[in-house]
Amino acid sequence: MSLTPLTETQQEIQRLARDFARAEIAPHAAAWDRDASFPVAVAHRMGELGFLGMLLPEIHDGLGLDTLSYLLALEEIAAADASAAVLMSVHNSLPTQMLLDFGSEVQKERWLAPMARGEIIGAFALSEPEAGSDASSLRCQAVRDGDDWLLTGTKSWVTSGTFAGVIMVMARTDTSDARRGSKGISCFIVTPDLPGFHVGKKEDKMGLRASPTVQLNLDALRVPAANLLGEEGQGFAYAMQSLDNGRLGIAAQAIGIARAALDASLAYAAERKQFGQAIREFQAIQFKLADMGARIESVRALLHATAAAKDRGESTTMHASMCKLLASETAMYVTTEAVQIFGGYGYVKDYPVEKFFRDAKITEIYEGTSEVQRMVIARELYLS
Repeated sequence: MSLTPLTETQQEIQRLARDFARAEIAPHAAAWDRDASFPVAVAHRMGELGFLGMLLPEIHDGLGLDTLSYLLALEEIAAADASAAVLMSVHNSLPTQMLLDFGSEVQKERWLAPMARGEIIGAFALSEPEAGSDASSLRCQAVRDGDDWLLTGTKSWVTSGTFAGVIMVMARTDTSDARRGSKGISCFIVTPDLPGFHVGKKEDKMGLRASPTVQLNLDALRVPAANLLGEEGQGFAYAMQSLDNGRLGIAAQAIGIARAALDASLAYAAERKQFGQAIREFQAIQFKLADMGARIESVRALLHATAAAKDRGESTTMHASMCKLLASETAMYVTTEAVQIFGGYGYVKDYPVEKFFRDAKITEIYEGTSEVQRMVIARELYLS
């Protein structure tokens, strides 16, 4: 449900995403989770349907849609499987948008159309083993060597890193003082065929198990100078600007997870009988379901309003952080209550809510923890 009036196009995008998610993703989500693998063919199928180029203009084979249309589709994908949704979110909001906003015409011509079609999956590499929330303390270094840059370091928590064809890698080009914070960090367009590129450890995660999260080991990775994105030393600023977009995507993902948990809880409460009646007849269960529904609807309304503001060209830094904060905490609340409603059955893999619970937790952590979102919100309030 959306309190925001939807255009015919937006309704059609929502229906297309829902039909695809229910037919081609939801039936396989439990198996993908169990096997900790995601078929690349499904990612390519998402590209064929336009879900990986929703925000790109038609000149680059994208759909040229507004932010709300994208978030509507992303929620539907997330309700079927959060792992599929995070691939879609990262691809749409980080590498493609960074190329669109800051790339040269040659770079756009080379990569955007195949990325929009899903032929190339994009990834984003900012964090490092000792640079998480304090991302500006990254140590990965880039040294100029003739017509190339040599990148050396380790990047962590790279979504889709096992099969990504284009990765936005942040590295320090000004190495004169490792304590310079965000100054001197540049962004490089890295492809896995470059010499010195190695996929490292794949993380064995609690949730989002189908989404491959890996370390990247850069061993004097030789990157052509033409692959520098935008201006030297501006990479961190590019990353922070793009993360505003990413936080809206993670908010939509969290809402999708929460909605799926509520839907499962409503169905279970109608069929599960105790003391001679369906458990939905008990006020204790009704109140849980009411709180779950109210929280989902309220944060969805904020997300859609923020999307509209973004499309009007307004600054959404504070509201994007509010959306990400509240949606992720809502997902954790709703999935916790769902497990409680299912009782013992909520704790076993025969029912889906334990997966929703595991998938929800990461939304409070990645693309800026809840603590970081509160820092951003407080800073923006001080400036207003």
